Amino acid sequence: MEIFKIVVLSLSGALLIFGGIMRVFNPIKSYCLKSYSDNPNLQLEGEEDIFNEMRGGGAVTVIGGLFVLLGVFVSSIELSSIMVAIVLYLGFATGRLLSIGLDGKPNTQIIQGTMAELLFGVLNVISLISILFS
Repeated sequence: MEIFKIVVLSLSGALLIFGGIMRVFNPIKSYCLKSYSDNPNLQLEGEEDIFNEMRGGGAVTVIGGLFVLLGVFVSSIELSSIMVAIVLYLGFATGRLLSIGLDGKPNTQIIQGTMAELLFGVLNVISLISILFS
């Protein structure tokens, strides 16, 4: 089970870091803005509020991902790292599922992201259970 936790934490942290960096450094290419950036009638350049929100959320995601990844190398924070991964992944997934119910179906990439967030959330819950009951 130790290898499972290492793999789950490594992949969880790396994905959070990658997704967060994309939002911080290139928010207009994020999946959530893709539909808008593809529409020539909408101008997102100069929309500081949108970019500020995207970069802020992206930075939280990067820092969370770094902490999750650090749990692979520092055994004393492994449990905390798993908890952070659960909060981030299931938090995103819960918000997206709520939005699907309230607002309707988003684009395919957002749906795929939601499924990945659910998967990583569940894998981290399995890691947590293995720690608590071992």
